[in-house]
Amino acid sequence: MSMPMAAGEAPVRIHFDGVSVDYPTPGGPMRVLDDVSLQLRQGEFVSIIGPSGCGKTTLMNIAAGFLRPSSGRVLLDGRPITGPGPERGVIFQEYGVFPWLTVRQNIAFGLTLAANRVDAAQREQVCERYMKLMGLSDFADHHPKHLSGGMRQRLAIARAYAVRPQFLLMDEPFGALDAQTRSAMQDLLLQVLQAEGKTVMLITHSVEEAIYLSSRIVVVTARPARIREVIEVPFGYPRGEKLHEDARFGQLRSHIRDLVMQEYAAQARQGVRLSD
Repeated sequence: MSMPMAAGEAPVRIHFDGVSVDYPTPGGPMRVLDDVSLQLRQGEFVSIIGPSGCGKTTLMNIAAGFLRPSSGRVLLDGRPITGPGPERGVIFQEYGVFPWLTVRQNIAFGLTLAANRVDAAQREQVCERYMKLMGLSDFADHHPKHLSGGMRQRLAIARAYAVRPQFLLMDEPFGALDAQTRSAMQDLLLQVLQAEGKTVMLITHSVEEAIYLSSRIVVVTARPARIREVIEVPFGYPRGEKLHEDARFGQLRSHIRDLVMQEYAAQARQGVRLSD
């Protein structure tokens, strides 16, 4: 992956324009997102970070086309997003793989659907490429239940990548992994992005992960989620483990942690008020 482009150089791909979302509750509408405006440019890696339950996943679900805003609009290349599309690959924390299919069949599945269908020879070529890239070649005929958590997540990423989406929308994709596997998966993701090139939106609770992977970090408030601060990450690509030793990494980590903890405190105060 090349160093992120300056803001004026890359075209806007996804545009959140004054987006708000209200969920119905017995006590009336509950606002989850409030007037969020945000642009994702071509080739950016943007992480969204904030307190648990603040509305981060709702933001991603709108970009994926799973949910429509109550007000405002979300545009993809200038056109409203009205539903899911093959240009957007979504990766969840819960290993989005089919347990009844083998590794090879899971990766090939999206290539059999109308939106991404290719012939058998090309399917096999794509499967071989991503099994090799993700270190899954020796497990091609295994079912997911025989794989470790890290391997299942590699399979989920391989399946998402096989259909060649322009965007990756990732919701805590490494959150269930142990620290060592999570670090390895972060490095693997950066390697894949360097080879493939994507625009990425990542939902994460990990400040370190956001800094290590992202070109830009968006800190959101306690519910209803508003944008509190947008931070340009001052590191180019490629990146490696030594980045964690950079003094700027530590300073940025402290700053973002302070922001997030302030929002957790605000969330706790909301809970107290609601219980009164």
